[in-house]
Amino acid sequence: MGEKATRDAYGEALARLGEEREDIVVLDADLSKSTKTAKFAERFPERFFNMGIAEQNLMGTAAGLALAGKIPFCSTFAVFASGRALDQVRNSIAYPRLNVKIVATHAGITVGEDGASHQSVEDIALMRSIPGMTVIVPADAVETEKAVWAIAAMEGPVYMRLGRGSVPVVHGADYQFQLGKAELMCPGQDATIAACGVMVAVALEAAEMLAREGVQVRVLNLATIKPLDEEAVVTAAKETGAVVTAEEHNIIGGLGSAVAETLGEHFPVPLERVGIRDVFGQSGTPDQLMAHYGLRAVDLINAVKRVLRRKQ
Repeated sequence: MGEKATRDAYGEALARLGEEREDIVVLDADLSKSTKTAKFAERFPERFFNMGIAEQNLMGTAAGLALAGKIPFCSTFAVFASGRALDQVRNSIAYPRLNVKIVATHAGITVGEDGASHQSVEDIALMRSIPGMTVIVPADAVETEKAVWAIAAMEGPVYMRLGRGSVPVVHGADYQFQLGKAELMCPGQDATIAACGVMVAVALEAAEMLAREGVQVRVLNLATIKPLDEEAVVTAAKETGAVVTAEEHNIIGGLGSAVAETLGEHFPVPLERVGIRDVFGQSGTPDQLMAHYGLRAVDLINAVKRVLRRKQ
């Protein structure tokens, strides 16, 4: 299992997409070397726009380009895309249901030493609360590449969340991403771990460790958080009787909330939410922060054991 940053996969996929489709345009907020949209800019300078450190104008211009028939991909850090430009995303892009793809990098606490001001732990909650916004959090580089092509082929606004550092590649090259569909990563009948983003690899590690103790855990990759694959979530709850969610995000408003809402409405079972527990991040290495905020495999294992006690 190799490692690769999802933002690197994004930049490479975007450049290939530009070869196929002349209606793709890319906008960035003076961070193209970090978001990796620079790869597109080098090949298609006439279709790349550096809007400077002006995220509101980035989103407003993207809305205008969409009205002109283009498919804009907008990139900046997640904390800026979801926070600083929220009004423009809501009113100029989502309200008129324009075909704008917001691909935000450097999400979550794994941004690391940049600290709380640059660590988005609430962006999923903000974006999934906007009517009509599709929200995607790929697990690895392969899924990121496939998702880029999938969102270019669909009509409507999208928010896709990527990270900064390298993450384990958990998919083979032949993996087919299906928008709005959960992916069964590991079978199991004792409990389910529903994860997204960097936590999918952590969930698989936890499932492997639990199997050595005789606990068979199902792992679902819920890369599409909105629209959520409610059928897969409910089926997992019915067949395993207990669910743990795992996300590198505030437990309020993100994947854990989406799963809790679904279970509460359709099939309540014992649930544990593993994520950042309503606090801001801080400066540190990604490994230090994942440990501090309880996002390691051992933390998922403890959550599974807690939920199994409640199941009994």
